[in-house]
Amino acid sequence: MAVFEAHGAGQWTPTALAQGPFSGLQGGAVAGLLAGEIELLAAERSWGEALSVSAWFLRPTPLVRLRTEITPVRVGGRISIVDNTVWADGHDQPCAMVRVTLGVPRAIEVPGFASRPDATFDPLQYPSSARAAPHGGPWFMDAMEARTGDGIGWFRLKEDVIAGAGPMARVLGPADWAHGIFRPLANVVADPNPNLTVQLLRAPCGQWIGIEPQTHWHPDTGGGIGGGLIRDCAGVIGRVSMSVALTAFPGPARVP
Repeated sequence: MAVFEAHGAGQWTPTALAQGPFSGLQGGAVAGLLAGEIELLAAERSWGEALSVSAWFLRPTPLVRLRTEITPVRVGGRISIVDNTVWADGHDQPCAMVRVTLGVPRAIEVPGFASRPDATFDPLQYPSSARAAPHGGPWFMDAMEARTGDGIGWFRLKEDVIAGAGPMARVLGPADWAHGIFRPLANVVADPNPNLTVQLLRAPCGQWIGIEPQTHWHPDTGGGIGGGLIRDCAGVIGRVSMSVALTAFPGPARVP
């Protein structure tokens, strides 16, 4: 079962697994839907592989039928740029949008270049770090197996974001947790991210996606930043970054 079920071109129904910790759907799930839809179209039209995604979460995406619209900005040649936007069906104001940069792989010989050795990991050696949603119901974290150790959060998707999801769609869900794995303080404020940017060096090998995060808060302005390296079990595959808007909890402080 996919987290989002398709009902024809640009028509989607989110399952309960798409929900976030508070109001609306999880940002990483929504970004995965939008980027994944572009990846599927890119495969059909030979636009290449997703190199980077920038997502903007304009308002909470509700758990209702959704419609999406893909807009090519520039296509053809080595680099293509494609936008995708999502609306709650029947509403005029968009909920979120992404811009995906795609590139056609082209190997090049670089004299004197040698890959640096990187650490390898077995996420199964670390304890499970499953988390329940503050609202007590299903949410996007339930679609993933999560483990944490040695400063890295590891995630394995148990359900595809959409049927046939590509590498970027798989990475965005875990990457959206970069600011929430090791917070400066726990259980004191909410820290939603209004945006999300991911760059991929290569597609992940295997099922596990690791996030080696860095998080910084600045309470004087109510802001923060999150980010870090993205790994698979063999090494670094990319990077993630986002802004953070520190927000008081509406009720008793709880952290997802």
